Amino acid sequence: MNKKEAKALVLISGGLDSVLAAWLIQKQGVRVKGLIFESVFFNSKKGVQAAKQLDIPFEVIDISTELLNAIESPKHGFGGAANPCIDCHLIMLKKAKNVLEKEDFDFVATGEVIGQRPFSQNKKAMELLANKSGLNNLLVRPLSAQNLDPTIPEEKGWLNRDQLLDISGRSRKTQIDLAKKANLKYQQPAGGCMLTEKGFGGKVLDFKDHFSNLEVNDAQLLKVGRHFWQGSRLVVIGKDEEENKKLEKLAKSNDKIVYPANFIGPTSLIRGEIDQQLITNSQHLILKHTPPHKQDVFKQPLLFFGSSAESILVFNNSASTSILSLLTILME
Repeated sequence: MNKKEAKALVLISGGLDSVLAAWLIQKQGVRVKGLIFESVFFNSKKGVQAAKQLDIPFEVIDISTELLNAIESPKHGFGGAANPCIDCHLIMLKKAKNVLEKEDFDFVATGEVIGQRPFSQNKKAMELLANKSGLNNLLVRPLSAQNLDPTIPEEKGWLNRDQLLDISGRSRKTQIDLAKKANLKYQQPAGGCMLTEKGFGGKVLDFKDHFSNLEVNDAQLLKVGRHFWQGSRLVVIGKDEEENKKLEKLAKSNDKIVYPANFIGPTSLIRGEIDQQLITNSQHLILKHTPPHKQDVFKQPLLFFGSSAESILVFNNSASTSILSLLTILME
């Protein structure tokens, strides 16, 4: 019986497991296309490099909007930070199913390994992902296939089950040894999705608690500067010139930008209901994060401009930079 030349979509992050999964499928004569996902919280660079190394065609798909919706209400919960890993992976697999049907591919493969990630890569979670995505037995995990029930590609002879692997657990020794034998380069697993980082994840959850409908712009803002909550309002202070420019670009129509007019210091972005006290607090934060030698406090009062350009706020400071008075001057 002649073996069909099957076509497979492989989810490629650029990490060791996904590179090996694609290689194992490719090795069996299957035509492989890589699906590489990106979002406001992770990029596609490593995946693109891996696809080029494997010499396979690939497609990059942005899932920022879907992922932000998942963060708002994760059906399967968060991991250790603000990472809705099961929901995120489900989004990817549903996208893969759409490509499979549209472009007439035969099955989908991933680099998942049983037991490698307790939250999202246990047997129950992997079964859930296969079923909820609608892929069912068209979803292959080449690295752990021999520990799972046979899939349609194996039953139809598109894949030889004996040439798939039985890896489980968190150790990557088997994968590393295999990659060395196959002369495959790969990226380290760390440094991927920002949502898995506890510090950044905390910012996301704080923002989610105070504002509804997390948008791409909000997520970009969370990646910039120092964050200070003033009740339910957020003040972000730039850390350097590059971040100051980013804050100006990220400002929405209802935001307020405050920045030094006659000394070198950080820019402030205010998001939320704005009043004069909040603007004053923002100016205090600017001064707090400006080195005293850049304030020239003995030569002139400190001036601040707002994004609306209606006024200049003038501070008369003592040598200790404590604020003695505040004068608002309306501009013509």
